Amino acid sequence: MSILEKLGLAPKKQRGAPVIGENKKEQEEASSLKYNRYIRASILLVFLGVLVISVPQSSFNDSTNYKIDEPWRADDLTAPFTFPIKKSAEEVEKEREAIRKSTPPIFHVDNNANVQVQNRLDSLFQYIKPLATTYEEWQSAKKNEETDASQDSIQVAQLKKRVPVSLSDEGWQTLLENYDSIQSQNRSSGNEQSFTDPNLKNQLSSLTSTLLDDGIINRSKSELDTDEITVRDLGKSTERTLNLVNVRDMDEAREFAQYRISRNFYEALAQVGAQLFNYIIQPNYIYNKQETENRINEAIADISTSKGAVAQGQVIIRRGDIITQKKYNMLQSLAQARSKNATTLERWLGYGGNIIAIISILTIFFFYLYLYRRYIFSDNSMLLLVLIAMAIICVASSVVFQIDNISPYIVPVAIAPIILTIIFDSRVGLMCTVTLGLLTGLINGSNFEYVTATIVACSLGLFSVRDIKNRSQFFFTTPGIVFISYLAVIIGFSMSTFDGWGELGTQVLYVGINAIFILFTYPLILLFEKTFNVTTDFTLLELSDTNLPLLKQLMNKAPGTFHHSLQVSNLAEAAAGAISANSLLCRVGGLYHDIGKMENPGYFTENQTEVNEHEKLKPRMSALVIKAHVSNGVKLAEEHGLPDVIIDFIKTHHGTSLIKFFWEKAKEKADADKKEIREEDFRYDGPPPQTKETGILLLADCVEASSRAMKDPNYQKLENLIDKMVDERVNEGQLSETPLTFQDLRAIKKTFLNILVGIYHSRVEYPDDEQEEEQDKQKQPIDSDEQIPRHPEPPESPPPVDEYYNS
Repeated sequence: MSILEKLGLAPKKQRGAPVIGENKKEQEEASSLKYNRYIRASILLVFLGVLVISVPQSSFNDSTNYKIDEPWRADDLTAPFTFPIKKSAEEVEKEREAIRKSTPPIFHVDNNANVQVQNRLDSLFQYIKPLATTYEEWQSAKKNEETDASQDSIQVAQLKKRVPVSLSDEGWQTLLENYDSIQSQNRSSGNEQSFTDPNLKNQLSSLTSTLLDDGIINRSKSELDTDEITVRDLGKSTERTLNLVNVRDMDEAREFAQYRISRNFYEALAQVGAQLFNYIIQPNYIYNKQETENRINEAIADISTSKGAVAQGQVIIRRGDIITQKKYNMLQSLAQARSKNATTLERWLGYGGNIIAIISILTIFFFYLYLYRRYIFSDNSMLLLVLIAMAIICVASSVVFQIDNISPYIVPVAIAPIILTIIFDSRVGLMCTVTLGLLTGLINGSNFEYVTATIVACSLGLFSVRDIKNRSQFFFTTPGIVFISYLAVIIGFSMSTFDGWGELGTQVLYVGINAIFILFTYPLILLFEKTFNVTTDFTLLELSDTNLPLLKQLMNKAPGTFHHSLQVSNLAEAAAGAISANSLLCRVGGLYHDIGKMENPGYFTENQTEVNEHEKLKPRMSALVIKAHVSNGVKLAEEHGLPDVIIDFIKTHHGTSLIKFFWEKAKEKADADKKEIREEDFRYDGPPPQTKETGILLLADCVEASSRAMKDPNYQKLENLIDKMVDERVNEGQLSETPLTFQDLRAIKKTFLNILVGIYHSRVEYPDDEQEEEQDKQKQPIDSDEQIPRHPEPPESPPPVDEYYNS
């Protein structure tokens, strides 16, 4: 096994791995799709189409915003043509409700009900007759103390179960003991039945016939809103209207039967008779819901939607007049009439006007992206992300506008600017706020009050998420700021227009719901992150937790490197804050920049104890080991799914700098052996930093490592060291691709100095410290990454470096 394989530096063979040409081809194809101008044009056209559809095409409202009880601020308005005055939605609904309550419900006659009741009555007494006979035999056997009495008792119990009526023991005893007086034979003269007939069966038959002739409905009268019903007899093809007084429901029928039966029989027997009646009776007027609804709908369809008309040339309202409910209805009726009577040319002009207005609004936004945020405009995926966020709000506003009695303030417009601020920056979010405010204002009838409130609330809301430190800031602070901002603008307009408290309370309710909806921004951001592969401050906050498995692994395997990463992270975060860079990104990048050292931690000074592993290696091999921590770090980051922006810190934290110690050592050995060596073998592969944040980390890394190797650091030494290290990186061109300015470098140096002076403050020396210092002098410590000797003590008066910044 070669030494490269022992150190884990040999390239691993992967089964089925694509060749370089295939990878290059895939990258070119992906890049062509990402930056294809035709795809970008298609995205813009689709977005424009969505906005054109979202704006109500049939809107012909007057350009003046008006409300009830406000003065009319425009010129006198005269009817351009004769048009009907539309009833308000409340008036139409009242008429509909009146029709529902006044339309008699429709019942169908069940002509078979009487026959079914009589059959049920006859069948009932056919079950009772053998039971009564057996009961009489049982009582006789019991009286004569015959042996068959128990058998008769069992037979009586079995026959009771066959009877379809459930009676109590007292009820059965009353019925069977009085069966002779209630048997089916008619004791009255002839076959005539009456309510006074002592025959219970005949009286039940007479009662049911009388009640069914009057009519029994299958619904309770308390459920009916009208005093009349319509009865249809399909057999006779007749329809009549009856008063509810002339018919009975089931409860009334039972009460009437119980009253009649109780007049002819003693109480116990009357109760049994009532139970028998309840079993056999059924309604013969059956409610038909479908036909009733059809009749109600027919009546509602005939409702007139207008109440009078306004003649052509009639003055509708004069300047300064108070807009009453009547005037408001006339203005709304004129808008509806204009929309209905608009010609094809007028409609096309309306469409064209909407398109021109939308394009005019979007032009500002797209010009801003093109001129100042080219990386968004040129990247099709990022442009699609922006337009999807804006399209969701526009479509939601259009849907809400079509629903009556819902305020447009319920739409959480602030969601889109907040998402774009968190993903990109506050200036993109602010431009999105202005654009969405104008677009949603156009959708909601060019409402100036709505546009003002939306722009103010969304602007203040997005400023609250510029620098997110924790989730509570987002879940409580941002919704609260949006709510208060909306409320302030609405109250201001209400005071200026003398709106009532009722109207203000309604708007406050919708604004409160709007603020609650902003909480949905968090899951939407997670969705956008996964879909478009972007990294937000929420992800960075999660990655900054040192209890995550990868950082725990770094702390256990390479504790010195972990401590070094914490120090670099603090330096980079402070320096980024000093020049208004992304301090959270610098902090997270600093935590992960050296994770590749976990592969071979013993080869780096901060993790060494007594043995220096490089004494066993040649200079070129040592340089190779040092360089490998970058590629190893990239591999680990990709395996753990770290975002690309963090991987960039790992790739660029040394740039293409030279590993000087081993380069000098290799040159000495090459001169002795008379061999040629290549400088490329002793340089990091890079690339050099390309952003402010990665440039800050490169400087923080080298400054922190060098300061730890310094003997007896003090203010002057640290200042000279920082100047020296930063100037060397500038002269090497490691920062040439970053947007860092000389003014930024001054601020970075000052920040580094303040922090390092606080870390290496003077302390009281103890006797043991002198012995340790003597031992340290005998050793030759090596810098953490580059493995070079500690920097010699800077001169007391270093040469000035201001000429670099003044050039």
